[in-house]
Amino acid sequence: QVQLVESGGGLVQPGGSLRLSCAASGRIFSTMGWYRQAPGKQREFVADINSGTMTKYADSVKGRFAISRDNAKNTVLLQMNSLKPEDTAVYYCNARWDPFYNYWGQGTQVTVSS
Repeated sequence: QVQLVESGGGLVQPGGSLRLSCAASGRIFSTMGWYRQAPGKQREFVADINSGTMTKYADSVKGRFAISRDNAKNTVLLQMNSLKPEDTAVYYCNARWDPFYNYWGQGTQVTVSS
């Protein structure tokens, strides 16, 4: 049984930092990453990383967010710095091996507000 367990969301002031963590179990994944969905908007890509540590980022988070991965623990981290109110969203962990399987976490709320 595949499980993606997220943690690390919360409330932070603008300019602050948060770190999200996603621990996967049940399968091996070639790519792990994060998406987010703000109220009234579609889910959008944030960042991902493959098993060889090649990373991709949405333009909106480049230079502020950093994704990393521990393959031995099947865990992906998202360090979020210089947070802005527009980063407020539910953040979802994604783990997949294209094109064979694709899984989502339950989501964790990130709120950036003073």
